[in-house]
Amino acid sequence: MSAETYSEAAAAPAAEKRRKRTARVGVVTSAARQKTIKVTLSYLVRHPKYGKYLRRRTVLHAHDEQNECGLGDRVEVMECRPLSKTKNWRLVRILARGPRSAEGAGQ
Repeated sequence: MSAETYSEAAAAPAAEKRRKRTARVGVVTSAARQKTIKVTLSYLVRHPKYGKYLRRRTVLHAHDEQNECGLGDRVEVMECRPLSKTKNWRLVRILARGPRSAEGAGQ
């Protein structure tokens, strides 16, 4: 067998095992750290007994390579390999810019 046969055979199973990465949309609640943003995902859950809707949230730490996000931006993040102890997500794109204040203009 040639070297090409081995490389093709080794590459095929790896592509099949890889799962689809989860993408989520949330709002940036903190952009104070370098190359890191905190994204909050808000959702409603119905109480099983009383039927009242309760607000819940999930906070994700995401990697922002260019430091382009600001407070209040609506962003899409995607799951990735662990980049630090808490950072397992990366910024895909900014969907909508948040309101900018005079203080944030210097960033």
